[in-house]
Amino acid sequence: SRFIFALWHLLPQNTQFADHSSSAVMHRRALSRVAASSRPRLLSRHLLRRMSTAAAEIAERGAAAGLKFYQFSFVDLFGVQRSKLVPASRVAEIAEGGAGFAGFAAHLDMDPTMGDLLAVPDAATLTPLPWQPEVGWLSCNLVHEDTELAHGPRNVLRSVQARLAEHGVALKTGVECEFFLLDGSAPAARPALSDPLDVQAKPCYDAHALMRRYELISTLVSHMEQLGWGPYQADHEDANGQFEINWDFDDALVTADRVVLFKYMVRSLAERAGLRATFMPKPFASLTGSGCHAHVSLHEPGTGKNLCKGGAPEMHGLSPLALSFTAGLLAHAPALTALTNPTVNSYKRLGARMTSSGATWSPTAATWAGNNRTALIRVP
Repeated sequence: SRFIFALWHLLPQNTQFADHSSSAVMHRRALSRVAASSRPRLLSRHLLRRMSTAAAEIAERGAAAGLKFYQFSFVDLFGVQRSKLVPASRVAEIAEGGAGFAGFAAHLDMDPTMGDLLAVPDAATLTPLPWQPEVGWLSCNLVHEDTELAHGPRNVLRSVQARLAEHGVALKTGVECEFFLLDGSAPAARPALSDPLDVQAKPCYDAHALMRRYELISTLVSHMEQLGWGPYQADHEDANGQFEINWDFDDALVTADRVVLFKYMVRSLAERAGLRATFMPKPFASLTGSGCHAHVSLHEPGTGKNLCKGGAPEMHGLSPLALSFTAGLLAHAPALTALTNPTVNSYKRLGARMTSSGATWSPTAATWAGNNRTALIRVP
């Protein structure tokens, strides 16, 4: 089996019941510091040629798949997905130069005086939407004034991957995205659960509550299988109305793109079913909040060899490299929190009192342990 870390911590979750306030400043500054540690990449002739080749590939593959439209997408600093819809007749042109956006209109720490922000698609991410198969979804890299936007979330991850590669390391991740299914007719300011029978005091793994949402959950899993993600289990989680679907780990960038598409897919299918899905950290004060647990492992590029194995039993089997990696995560945990918990609502989850089920499952201290779910970093 794969040796992993499990970071029991919250990754950025877009709140549908907006709670963006002064914490936005902290989040932007933190991400900007990460970006500042890497040089922004100018669009060299080589990169421009690659963009042209990618545009042709997108148009060719899209035509073969019968796509009529393409959704050029990116996420801002709060994980909110932004996009433009491009007709097939213009996709090669727009893909080569990038779809234009006003950066100030999204949470990207830009002002109205700045020029156009261009979303340049990654051809490898072209995915026909399973629930709207004539539309192809694309994850994009952000470019501003012929330079990759240093603090664009996808660019930040790509820059960190490049720095890891310099050390002979590749990062692979898997995630556990939790979400609530709410009553679609309830006002956004007063969310309500969609299943009146989901009332158990300890609802985690409740078979009946899971199967009452069989149609939606099974459709999601089927779509994920169609996309080749390798979903392997779905369950009802620790709060009433809360669910989770797990899929196979992969390269960190691949997983990040899939998280964005997963959230989009869950919300879209929930709306079609008359429900509302939210990944908000803490929509209900009395119930367990939603997290996005990250399974993280270090590998040798090319061979895929796991570099975390081979340590002493008293160190939970972690290699010296993995121990150093763990130490770094613990040392930087306070700063990482600005990235992983970007809204006030995030801290309502982390600082929550006991929930109705008996636990919050959200650590408040920078600790690591073996198979102990109360630690920030768990080595199962």
